[in-house]
Amino acid sequence: MDRAVVLARHPEGAIGEADFAVVEVPRPALQDGFFRTQNRVLSLDAGFRQWMNAGAGDNYLQGMALGDPVQSIVLGEVIESRNASYPEGTIVNARTAWEEYSVLDGSDLCAPLAPAADLALTEYMGTLGPTGMTAWIGLFEVGQPLENDVVVVSAAAGAVGTVVGQLAKASGCRTIGLTSSAAKAAWLQSEVGFDVAISREADPDLAAALHREAPDGVDLFFDNVGGEVLNTVMGQLRENARLVLCGAISQYEDAVQPVTNTWELVTKRARMEGFMFSDYAERFPEILEDLERRIRSGELKSFDQQYSGIESTPRAFCDMMHGQSRGKCLVVL
Repeated sequence: MDRAVVLARHPEGAIGEADFAVVEVPRPALQDGFFRTQNRVLSLDAGFRQWMNAGAGDNYLQGMALGDPVQSIVLGEVIESRNASYPEGTIVNARTAWEEYSVLDGSDLCAPLAPAADLALTEYMGTLGPTGMTAWIGLFEVGQPLENDVVVVSAAAGAVGTVVGQLAKASGCRTIGLTSSAAKAAWLQSEVGFDVAISREADPDLAAALHREAPDGVDLFFDNVGGEVLNTVMGQLRENARLVLCGAISQYEDAVQPVTNTWELVTKRARMEGFMFSDYAERFPEILEDLERRIRSGELKSFDQQYSGIESTPRAFCDMMHGQSRGKCLVVL
């Protein structure tokens, strides 16, 4: 029997390990057109928390059902195939679930991958995977940074935030990271390379801290939090500012916080736009090439926290949601 992590109950408020269960599941027979992967790396992403709630579901994804394996982005190797496009030995990146083995047909963001021999396989679930794609697309396609822009990134110590900060810095921008603790702020400056990092712990008045560090205003805000943080930054925009809406972690486990500074978008001629990285799938090969080049040159560094074994997945996800991990959170099987 194979193992998977299923949603045991719809979480209410802060998620806990008891909201999940590790169960044994039968291995189904393979039908024509399908292939089976042995999954190697699970990507843990805060955005999936939204679809764990009771009654969740929208135009992008259906809500997760109780007893079903938890949805996830996964990297796996084809070990059995009845699909000529995915022969045995193919490495694939797919949206499937927290499970040791998956049966796929090549749809739902599934694509073959040719990992470089000189780069770790885990890189393709982090900086060279959905995380790096999200950061690259959000910053360059949506945010369109200019040299000397002041770029502010919320949840800067998270997976996407660490990549955005480095890409913006390499583009000649002044980078300001927002995070929870003073320890993370120090790490963002010393290791990740942000020019400045502001923490809730050391600077509970975000508006005052932003005015101190960016007295002339913010040119580009890459937002992973939403709510009060978004509202505060909106009050300190420069003319023609761009706001990139990537996530809204503030509302995944709590009531939605109102945003009231929308008039600033009018007076500052600002643009606010949300996006999903999957809308740019045709661009993935060229983006991957660029990210690989940046890693090899040392311009871009990867930061991840790895857990081992399918049974560690609930704890890893909760650690990530509660701010106990830095960079990309991965489970290696």
